[in-house]
Amino acid sequence: DLSQKITDHLILELGKVVIKELRNQEAYVEIGESVRGEDIYIVQSSCGKINDSLMELLIMINACKIASASQVTAVIPCFPYAWQDKKDKSRAPISVKLVANMLSIAGADHITTMDLHAFQIQAFFDIPVDNLYAEPVVLKWIRENISEWRSCTIVSPDAGGAKRVTSIADRLDVDFALIHKERKKVNEVDHMVLVGDVKDHVAILVDDMADTCGTICHAADKLLSAGATRVYVTLTHGIFSGPDITRINSACFEAVVITNSIPQEDKMKHCSKIQVIDISTILVEAIKRTHNGESVSYLFSYVPL
Repeated sequence: DLSQKITDHLILELGKVVIKELRNQEAYVEIGESVRGEDIYIVQSSCGKINDSLMELLIMINACKIASASQVTAVIPCFPYAWQDKKDKSRAPISVKLVANMLSIAGADHITTMDLHAFQIQAFFDIPVDNLYAEPVVLKWIRENISEWRSCTIVSPDAGGAKRVTSIADRLDVDFALIHKERKKVNEVDHMVLVGDVKDHVAILVDDMADTCGTICHAADKLLSAGATRVYVTLTHGIFSGPDITRINSACFEAVVITNSIPQEDKMKHCSKIQVIDISTILVEAIKRTHNGESVSYLFSYVPL
């Protein structure tokens, strides 16, 4: 559990709180100790029943504020509704903006998250947002686990991830490529075009999140047909739903590397290709620096010891 790892690093105990569901399915939260005048950090990622976890987070923030907490920081490694960040068709909602408003109104004073799906989401808040990057731990994993990393090619599975991929490629001093995809409907890719050269190179697909894994599986096939020798995937948030594990098991990946922003223990039992890298040290350092009023920009480039 990510929150337990964070408290272990900080040599603290998790705060006492009771969360339960009433008979009418309302969420009920009770803080089990005094929080008056304290700085509170609530760790809650969007996973499982997302609407339930979001509602629990909002109620917990509000419970702490009306119990006279000095400041409440919501640590949300995987931000909910992040895919719904723009009005892409008539009468479509911008749901992540609504979530931002709800967190502010609930009483959150500060948000700490990781690899937001789109940078502009930070502008939806009127409170400070620290958007941390998984890039340092991904770079560390690549250098330690892929022997041919000096001649690999970093690949984005869509044009939207080009900035993320070029940043990693620059720091490794290797080439990059991207895949242009066209969708006819949500979660279904119709056509893919590879822009760049991966022939006789190890290809490393880099993305922020994956749900049904259809895109990355199609992208891996495209890379192998273009001459890539091996294909790895690194993801910040492994949401994984539907036929995801079946697709990964039957795909040509050497490994699917994800952070523990979302618990992955159950998925790992059914898929040997999944490897998890720990981000708790990054969150711990971010919490320390936030609490002490220090800059967190160091964490954008380095993995804390």
